[in-house]
Amino acid sequence: MITADNLVKTFTRNEKKNKKSDFNAVDGISLSVKEGEIVGILGPNGAGKTTLLRMMSKLMKPTGGMVSIRIGGQEISDDIEVKRHIGYLSNNTKLYGRLSTRELMQMLGVLYGVSEEDTRRRIDEISEVLSMESFIDNRIEKLSTGQTQRASIARCLVHDPQVYIFDEPTLGLDIISSAAIVDFMKGERKKGKTVLYSTHYMEEAEYLCDRIIMIHQGRIIGEGTPAELRIQTGQDSLRDIFSGLIAANGGLEFDMPDSGKDGAGKRRTRG
Repeated sequence: MITADNLVKTFTRNEKKNKKSDFNAVDGISLSVKEGEIVGILGPNGAGKTTLLRMMSKLMKPTGGMVSIRIGGQEISDDIEVKRHIGYLSNNTKLYGRLSTRELMQMLGVLYGVSEEDTRRRIDEISEVLSMESFIDNRIEKLSTGQTQRASIARCLVHDPQVYIFDEPTLGLDIISSAAIVDFMKGERKKGKTVLYSTHYMEEAEYLCDRIIMIHQGRIIGEGTPAELRIQTGQDSLRDIFSGLIAANGGLEFDMPDSGKDGAGKRRTRG
């Protein structure tokens, strides 16, 4: 299980005439994700999703609050040990272009202390699950966008983590690549893995996630299963639920997350 208690992250931004001001990218968020559960994080651009996930993965220190990670009932407090249990995917990961995906995974197996035998076994398993057999030995710089994203996900899996924190893993991918990733996450849930999953795609969130947390301006504005959110808001679609919650929390202008892979569904609203 992974939990956050009243997380706050404050940054300083430049204003006009060389003035600076502080703002909270994440402003008092508390949440928990259980073993065998996928929790989706939805929010417009600038809502604080990526900052939240970086703190949850212990890659960024919060200004306030704390993150707790428990594996098999035991809390893991050492930051290095924590990273052995987490597979974290950012939305702008840079890979070593001159390596093949296989070579990248072999290198990470060494860094994570995985035996050569287990690394070979994991590479074969991951390659099959993510359908990478046709390009796993090609240099990463030669791969397509979808292939590169699958390579990036594969590097998070070598050490067989118990917790997955994925930031928009299917953004910009084709249907086949997206389906491979979503099906993989569903398989990991069946194994009892803990998944925190940020996405811009409403249909994907509804299909994949057990619970959904909607955030805006660094705060949670809605939380529950898709069915619970419909009851709470009286709306049928996640897009309308999201729009209504935004309007109820100030009605500020925002970019609406997509409902599908074709970029349709974006709109702007103001209360």
